[in-house]
Amino acid sequence: MAREKLTLITRNVAEVLTKEDLAKQLESGRRLKGYIGVEPSGLFHIGWTIWARKIQDLMDAGVDFILLEATWHAWINDKLGGSLENIHLCADYIEHCLRALGVDVDRLRIIRAEEMVRDPEYWSTVLKVAKELSLARVKRALTIMGRKQREALLDFSKLIYPCMQVADIFYLGLDICLGGTDQRKAHVMAREIASAFGREKPVAIHTPLLVGLEGMQRMDTSLFDVKMSKSKPEKCIFIHDSEEDIRKKVLDAYCPPKEVKNNPVLEINRLLLFSDPGFTLYIDRPSQYGGPLEVSSFRELSKMYRKGELHPLDLKNAAAKALSDKLAPVREYFESNKEARELLQKISKLMITR
Repeated sequence: MAREKLTLITRNVAEVLTKEDLAKQLESGRRLKGYIGVEPSGLFHIGWTIWARKIQDLMDAGVDFILLEATWHAWINDKLGGSLENIHLCADYIEHCLRALGVDVDRLRIIRAEEMVRDPEYWSTVLKVAKELSLARVKRALTIMGRKQREALLDFSKLIYPCMQVADIFYLGLDICLGGTDQRKAHVMAREIASAFGREKPVAIHTPLLVGLEGMQRMDTSLFDVKMSKSKPEKCIFIHDSEEDIRKKVLDAYCPPKEVKNNPVLEINRLLLFSDPGFTLYIDRPSQYGGPLEVSSFRELSKMYRKGELHPLDLKNAAAKALSDKLAPVREYFESNKEARELLQKISKLMITR
């Protein structure tokens, strides 16, 4: 049973710190507690569906899971114009997004940062974390919030953010931390100072980042700089986009012939489509170009593309259709749920900031 849970939890992830620690936790037989902290910061794009699916995997493996709506964190990070009112609206919207994606939200324990910051014990934990870290270390961790070290020179609150994120882990008494690979520095800090809190090192599970539709067109660019971002709506697919919008965005995406690495259209296939067990990609090609294809694995798809046996336009058309079909239940949810629809309309009108 523990082995089956380990397989479920670790499938389709980029990294586990560490898999051995996670195996020991599962073998202990005790009820584990996990979490993800999410900044309510704008529209829900398809890259976020990766961690949303992992939440469900963890709950299916018997983990008691917390969704921390990191409202104060988003406020510090200047999201949605720094308006807590707008951030709270976005938190409500995110809950609807998770329901629309099939996450069993009723099994989640949802906490907003306001609940924690009202407790003096929380701020005691933040200060204790700060005493275990150097200024240089905290500055290097600003990448967890999508910021550069120099930004703390103009706004000291940015330096409080990493300490808060690490404190969240100890305050909530967590065994497992979930996040994208961009959250690695915070999780590593928590593991390194866990002994100061008399706790075992929390396991960190990192999901891969989805590259934006513009791709990595320069050699000196990192994935952190070009990951899909709601602040670039024209280079981003949202989970409730129309079929027409999805098709247009995919057709406009960077997709150089024979290039597999960090190709946005292939990454959509790898991380979102073929991650579903039993998925088959149907490619409807004219007979003069080889006729229709059915591809049953990403390995097969990437091999064909690398060898030039599949034209970028054929790949784009197939990916757009498959992604649109996958997101059809989300569109239906937002069309039929009045509250969700109204929240989407409100969030869509807000200024989305980096």
